[in-house]
Amino acid sequence: MILRTLHLSLREYDSMVRKGAFDDLERRVELIRSDVVEVNPAGPVHDDIILYLTNWSVRCCDPHKTLVTSQTGIDLPEIESRPEPDVFWVRKARYRKRHPMAGDIQLAIEVADSSLEKDLEIKRIMYAEVGIAEYWIVDCKAENIHVLRDPRNGDYRSRVVVFPPNTISPIVAPQTALNLYDLFQGD
Repeated sequence: MILRTLHLSLREYDSMVRKGAFDDLERRVELIRSDVVEVNPAGPVHDDIILYLTNWSVRCCDPHKTLVTSQTGIDLPEIESRPEPDVFWVRKARYRKRHPMAGDIQLAIEVADSSLEKDLEIKRIMYAEVGIAEYWIVDCKAENIHVLRDPRNGDYRSRVVVFPPNTISPIVAPQTALNLYDLFQGD
């Protein structure tokens, strides 16, 4: 199968979305560096991890400072992109007139069941380039989480892989702990 991409500005992409250009599409797409890119369909493991992380996030974050969303767009106009992280924590605000932008993102999480290479390479560089402070990549197959922090000069200076039974805490909520054993092996 050959994937075709259409090069668009973020403004053109927005116009197409408003006009319903993607409404009848039976596939999910993202705008990545001006390319409309097809997103792999999610399987049950991917969806289960997203559901777990979304519920954990809502329980753990301060609702006066942070909102949690899942698979919604963030605007990165400096690189003509609108990725849709699987789960992300965003500064509390209303986003009626615009999508959250890099400065609003407190934590971006991508769940990789079949997209590990894309999340480790393409999205890592994108998120670091625009200054997203913390990015986690959940590797479903290896049952670990890549924790990336401190974006500088187009990459993350701090890169750690965390395995069960360890826990990790987001920078914005250091008092919380994600139990990796429960995430990957729990009932």
